[in-house]
Amino acid sequence: MFDEDKCSTQLYEHDFLGEFTCTLGVIVSNKKLHRPLILPNGKPAGKGAITITAQELSDNRIITLTMCGRKLDKKDFFGKSDPYLEFHKQGDDGKWMMVHRTEVIKNTLDPVWKPFTVPLISLCNGDVDRNIKVLCYDYDNDGGHDFIGDALCSQVEFECINPKKLKKKSYKNSGVIIVKTCKVRKEKKGKKMVTFAVGIDFTASNGNPREPSSLHYINPMGSNEYLSAIWAVGQIIQDYDTDKNFPALGFGAQLPPDWKVSHEFAINFNPTNPFCSGVEGIVQAYSNCLPHIRFYGPTNFAPIINHVARFATQALQQDTAAQYFTLLIITDGVISDMDETRHAVVQAAKLPMSIIIIGVGNADFTAMEFLDGDSSALRSYTGEEAVRDIVQFVPFRDFRNAPKETLAKSVLAELPQQVTQYFKQKNLSPSNTMPE
Repeated sequence: MFDEDKCSTQLYEHDFLGEFTCTLGVIVSNKKLHRPLILPNGKPAGKGAITITAQELSDNRIITLTMCGRKLDKKDFFGKSDPYLEFHKQGDDGKWMMVHRTEVIKNTLDPVWKPFTVPLISLCNGDVDRNIKVLCYDYDNDGGHDFIGDALCSQVEFECINPKKLKKKSYKNSGVIIVKTCKVRKEKKGKKMVTFAVGIDFTASNGNPREPSSLHYINPMGSNEYLSAIWAVGQIIQDYDTDKNFPALGFGAQLPPDWKVSHEFAINFNPTNPFCSGVEGIVQAYSNCLPHIRFYGPTNFAPIINHVARFATQALQQDTAAQYFTLLIITDGVISDMDETRHAVVQAAKLPMSIIIIGVGNADFTAMEFLDGDSSALRSYTGEEAVRDIVQFVPFRDFRNAPKETLAKSVLAELPQQVTQYFKQKNLSPSNTMPE
């Protein structure tokens, strides 16, 4: 936060008041944050604080308004006025907050502003009967803008009133503000923007889950390496998934009753509805699943990657271009089908899809780092090169005791770029529900 001293885009020209840092996910999950401002040395910036309020755009109506003014008060000594409008809505706490400001129209008392479009939920919380406060100012270069008047806008034409002038018997108004045109329409939006799917490694390389040496062994504290990773990473990704329903799949285990090996099974044992509600749902399904399966192998990634890729392909065919799929694989790092996995990743790179691999334990993660493709482009066994890098590998051991924000930066380090790169390549525009 800065105190503006002059008309300049260079921050060093202004006075620094303090800062607050957090992830967008923290804001979205809290809805409203009130935090102290901090100086660069880590000390409080006096009594300064910042309040951030987040509102989900669940109402997809948008409104386009064209406004004009008539016979506004003259504020400039050598001219008329340079008027602009501010639109404010009232929050649940009774305070008014600005939601839109028009451009400045120079030297006129009868301005006509350009049409502007805003989400209806931003302007009036989606309630068309809700009052909107409109304030009119005369712009001054020194920042000391002169107040012309305001009004509660609930009709097409309304008087602009300056309360300080009401004592004058001859005072009628400070001009009239007119709504020239008003159009409300629904904005075409896709379905849920980001879908996270979770894949969990149940292969024998993880060790016998009944023995303390296993990464799947649940200790007396009720935790293990996989549960720690699910909790830590899950709490990050759930902030960016609007309905927080995650398809959770397992691979590399023998399943009852015939004990055949499966490389893509629903850990809640409901293949028609593999979704788990929130991180808690994944943890519960995982814990319930462990006693009923046999760890086996081999460790094949390709089937679960292709499983999620089929959903991404269906989304393209259904013209839901705003959807993007992210597969989160939690594994001990051993991989048996490297050629097939490379091919699956190269094909998935053509789809609205990314893969985040979380390595648990202390194994050699060279294969995972190879799939990451940061040093060189990944190629299929056919020689085909991936059109973009869609894999991010994170060794959980490096972040086990790190703050959530540090882990979040690593887990989500490449995802925003991967998403935007895909939409740019396809000349598509993601929906406005996408986290930036």
